[in-house]
Amino acid sequence: MILDPYQRRQQLMTRRQFFGKSSTGIGTVALASLLNRELFAASAVNMNPLEGLPHLVPKAKNVILLWQGGGPSQIDLFQHKPGLEKLRLTELPASVRGNTRLSTMTASQGKYPILSALKPFQSYGKCGRMLSSLLPHTGSIADDICFIDSMHTEAVNHAPGVTFFLTGSQVPGRPSLGAWGTYGLGCLSQDLPSFVVMTSSDKDKTCGQLFFDYYWGSGFLPSKYQGVRFRSDGDPVLYLKNPSGIDRSLRRSALDDLAAMNQHQLERYGDPEIDTRISQYEMAYRMQMSVPELTDLSKESPETLAMYGPDVQREGSFARHCLLARKLVERGTRFVQLMHAGWDQHKNLSYQLANQCQDTDQPAAALVKDLKQRGMLDDTIVLWISEFGRTVFVQGDINNPRAYGRDHFGVGFTIWGAGGGFKPGYSHGETDDFAYHVTKDPVHVHDMQATLLHLLGIHHEKLTFRYQGRDFRLTDVHGKVVSAVVT
Repeated sequence: MILDPYQRRQQLMTRRQFFGKSSTGIGTVALASLLNRELFAASAVNMNPLEGLPHLVPKAKNVILLWQGGGPSQIDLFQHKPGLEKLRLTELPASVRGNTRLSTMTASQGKYPILSALKPFQSYGKCGRMLSSLLPHTGSIADDICFIDSMHTEAVNHAPGVTFFLTGSQVPGRPSLGAWGTYGLGCLSQDLPSFVVMTSSDKDKTCGQLFFDYYWGSGFLPSKYQGVRFRSDGDPVLYLKNPSGIDRSLRRSALDDLAAMNQHQLERYGDPEIDTRISQYEMAYRMQMSVPELTDLSKESPETLAMYGPDVQREGSFARHCLLARKLVERGTRFVQLMHAGWDQHKNLSYQLANQCQDTDQPAAALVKDLKQRGMLDDTIVLWISEFGRTVFVQGDINNPRAYGRDHFGVGFTIWGAGGGFKPGYSHGETDDFAYHVTKDPVHVHDMQATLLHLLGIHHEKLTFRYQGRDFRLTDVHGKVVSAVVT
């Protein structure tokens, strides 16, 4: 039997195309808005949250994640264990080690000599928090910080640990925290992305850990919710400048024509990725004006620039990214994810720890101070986090300053949060005298995810997305809000 072309086309129609064509009227509002450029520009970004959100009164509307890639040493920076000094280089008792999971780099090493903190600790703030002398700027904001000393995770390697904290699964493919938040709560700006990512590294590039796109990906959510990565040097976003001979009015006309064609396809097939394409083209057009203004630091006061430190003038530095993070949330970006590498100190702890603190301590504290003095800290969460901490015992040759450090350790590490509903001047959880086991108020990765969503007004069990027959959520089937760290 020979089919005519129309019948042949109907046979080859995909399931997506069938349902897309069956959905009469999909996209007609967006198509009508094309008749008015201003209306279209406003409608290209969904300003509204999902129906029913927020679930409760939010304490925060913005999040700035200060990701410290590699695993900072809680023993050297945050957890004061004075008794370890007397035990320096003695063997960590087997009764303490127990069956705690270690990485393959140290799980079978013959000895486990204890290494106490490299630098002395001192008391900071009215809260009396003990911190390393390597963190004087963090100490200056101790009364604004909520320290959590009892974090634990199942992961012992970098990529699974980062993926777990940022997506709720050690296996790539799930939506990231920022994607979940923008999916549920919508956006606050028409001129900038709702979710922006910037990456940096220590000056010497000592850390070989990569930052994969799925750390800020949208997973199975529509791709318009994924993070937009700003480049560290040159133009933050490629192709924002018009080509030679193309002015802004001509670019506007071309985008309108392209949007009309994409809208036609959206009506035919109902593919959400076409809707993403339409909205992202519009966002890129508006970013031609908003991004250059955002990255121009000439209007910042000398006092503000000095507060972030000399590195703020260096493109791609953590300090510059901290200042840009403040400017982003000031302009309506909901999630900013700063990812800084350099903390994976297996064999360079003796000198690289101080280098990392020099790179990050002042800018992170300046960000909190800057937000506070502008009245923005109350509804902005600043969260200093990593995938895990480090071991109390030595890895490598302690007699060679350039050949020893600490291995990964997923039990009892420290993170801190400030603003947005975190309890200021408070320390939560405790570890034993060896910083090896959590002895009070353990906080799992999923608990912290649930708490972050709670502060944003989201019930973590109710924000779900149906995929392959299952309702997925950030916290999987786990997690509880840590109410003690919330004001």
